[in-house]
Amino acid sequence: MASKIFINLAVKDLKKSIDFFTSLGFSFNPQFTDEQATCMIIGENIFAMLVTEQRFKDFTKKEICNANKNTEVLLAMDAESKEKVDEMVKNAVDAGGSIYMEPQDHGWMYGHSFADLDGHQWEIFYMDESAIPK
Repeated sequence: MASKIFINLAVKDLKKSIDFFTSLGFSFNPQFTDEQATCMIIGENIFAMLVTEQRFKDFTKKEICNANKNTEVLLAMDAESKEKVDEMVKNAVDAGGSIYMEPQDHGWMYGHSFADLDGHQWEIFYMDESAIPK
């Protein structure tokens, strides 16, 4: 079983992406950061490698997806509360991102989502596991 997850995302402007995610409260591992990529720390063992499109092309034979036009992946992260969900989406919009979908409240689960500067879709949700219908 894997002990760490590294998500690789192509970005157009690495500095702008770092600034964007820094404003959302994320930090970066300087050991894995240079002018072509950075390692964004999402959780204890969860990371997103933000990689310039030029460098990203070295890792695939396929075309890079234009995430502003096509969905390549939905990135889902949990939050501590409904308020934290809304706070992260607000911060993302304030930093130049956009709302991807309007909030959805299912009672036991609440979610909202944003698109980052490159169009990658981030689903932020709070789940009250004690209230999950049986």
